[in-house]
Amino acid sequence: MGKKRIVIALGHDALGTTVLEQWNATKRTAVAVAEFIKQDYQVVITHSNGPQVGMIHTALSEFYQNHPDYTPTPMSVCSAMSQGYIGYDLQQAIRSELVGRGIYKPVSTILTQVTVDPYDEAFYKPTKIIGRVMTAEQAEVEEAKGNHTVKVDGGYRRIVAAPKPMEIVEIDAIKALCDADQVVIAAGGGGIPVLTQDNSLKGASAVVEKDIAAGLLASELDADMLVILTSVTKVCKNFGKSDEQPLDYISVADAKKMLEAGEFGETDMAPKIQAAIDYIGDSAIRKVLITKLSDAGNAVGGQTGTMIGK
Repeated sequence: MGKKRIVIALGHDALGTTVLEQWNATKRTAVAVAEFIKQDYQVVITHSNGPQVGMIHTALSEFYQNHPDYTPTPMSVCSAMSQGYIGYDLQQAIRSELVGRGIYKPVSTILTQVTVDPYDEAFYKPTKIIGRVMTAEQAEVEEAKGNHTVKVDGGYRRIVAAPKPMEIVEIDAIKALCDADQVVIAAGGGGIPVLTQDNSLKGASAVVEKDIAAGLLASELDADMLVILTSVTKVCKNFGKSDEQPLDYISVADAKKMLEAGEFGETDMAPKIQAAIDYIGDSAIRKVLITKLSDAGNAVGGQTGTMIGK
């Protein structure tokens, strides 16, 4: 019987925000990943990139402000840069941790694109705030270029769409590395959103919700389990209220009801629950585990975390 394949989705806590925070965070993350590999799981990793892509976008926007003879950097390029930057730190940390345990296994990052529908309703209702704080005059310049901005404390920031990912362009390459029993880092930050135009792919001015992309990645790899690592040990009913109730297990049917009832935060837990529902589908075998990075080892053994299944 072959190894069980899992997709691990890393949240903000697993990566940090600044260069130094990320370097230290990936070392802690590597320990958790190594525990899965030690238990003979075949591991594919995906991750968030919010602070990192924001940093890159801000830096390149500031550069363009001071050097207008350079071409402005598209959002898709910023996403690609964030995948390389995060993948580099993860590769080094995981490789070092594995070698320290006497495990010799290649770790590879795949620069990953995901196709999106140009008519996705998200393009008409952008929701994701990115980049630096701008003055009203700078915001007007962005709007004149066809971009969208929103008023925030201290000024304005750019806002982009978050369309649903349809297909993972590099899925065959990811599968090939998985079949070779390598550790694969893919679809970072939800993947680089692209639009199909005849035989070409064109970067979209958007970002993809990383949890939804993680579910799609797990589905296309036919993974046995999707592990979503976040900032809480368990999913809770009535989160943050006096009657908060940690949940050990949620059926897909109950997850749908709770999601429709608005039980989960729209920008934090709701996308994770939706990803779980989409990934599991009608399968009686697939499972989703949601827990905290530091609790991952115990959670896989069933001692903590929240499991979602049929």
